Amino acid sequence: SAGGPRGHRVSRPSLGPRGTRSISLSAATVVNSAPAPVQPYLRLMRLDKPIGTWLLYLPSTWSIALAADPGCLPHLDVLTLFGVGALLMRGAGCTINDMWDKDFDRKVSRTASRPIASGQISQMQALVFLGGQLSLALGVLLCLNYYSIALGAASLCLVVSYPLMKRITYWPQFVLGLTFNWGALLGWSAVKGFCDWSVCLPLYFSGVMWTLIYDTIYAHQDKDDDIKIGVKSTALRFSEQTKPWLSGFAVAMLSGLVAAGVNAEQTLPYYAVLSAVATHLTHQIYTLDINKPEDCWKKFSSNRNLGLLLLLGIVAGNLWKERRETLQPNEEAVSSEQNP
Repeated sequence: SAGGPRGHRVSRPSLGPRGTRSISLSAATVVNSAPAPVQPYLRLMRLDKPIGTWLLYLPSTWSIALAADPGCLPHLDVLTLFGVGALLMRGAGCTINDMWDKDFDRKVSRTASRPIASGQISQMQALVFLGGQLSLALGVLLCLNYYSIALGAASLCLVVSYPLMKRITYWPQFVLGLTFNWGALLGWSAVKGFCDWSVCLPLYFSGVMWTLIYDTIYAHQDKDDDIKIGVKSTALRFSEQTKPWLSGFAVAMLSGLVAAGVNAEQTLPYYAVLSAVATHLTHQIYTLDINKPEDCWKKFSSNRNLGLLLLLGIVAGNLWKERRETLQPNEEAVSSEQNP
């Protein structure tokens, strides 16, 4: 039975073995357990669908981990700040998107129940809520150094303009890539106080290519509705040629990651994980069925694990640096003893 505002299904604890209630801690369950007046705002932030927050957060974690000193783990305090920032900025981005797209959303079955489109939240309420999210995000940004504050502020024009791109170009996913991967620049500067462009630019480029892959897959879910309402996307641009395009983006992404790794003096574990990332991308693209929305969602969502895998490779490669650098003096000492 439908319950809650505007027919949203209320999540009830399911009965587990022997009649005990099993507790689910999924994001959707947490949102459904919140007070009813708060739920539309949490859904507006997409707190019930955290995959977007992960995809925004992960490029910054790669950059933070690459910037760590040799043999050291990435700074936990910086990772935490960026995690909070990603949550707030993804929420703000979704709020802006839904404010722009309310009329489109009403015409698409998948988005018709969004809080603004369905009338649960007014435009003014959304605007006030947006101001609150951006104020909190500014508080996070002000915890960083001056270079990073300026760099972070520069991304706001992308955040605001992205939702308009689907009206004017078949490449809105490219603009989303520029927006979602800003953390690849900001993470390094937050740690170092500047950007090493020889590392940050290839990493940023790879992130943009990654976004073109996963968001093109995502856009195939809505392509029929998009045609009807006049919204553009790379899914419509590529159509049946999607897989060759995605394969090209995957090659470009991996090339950028190799370049970033070389310039950051990464080590064997990093490149070993890159081969696993390449395998993941190959499987994702090869087995994709662009005409099955459920398969598109499955492949899209799998990119969180791909991003985490890459983070693991960066951290392991950085820890390996200490081993390599401590072995070298020992090898030199042995060599000098053998050759006095």
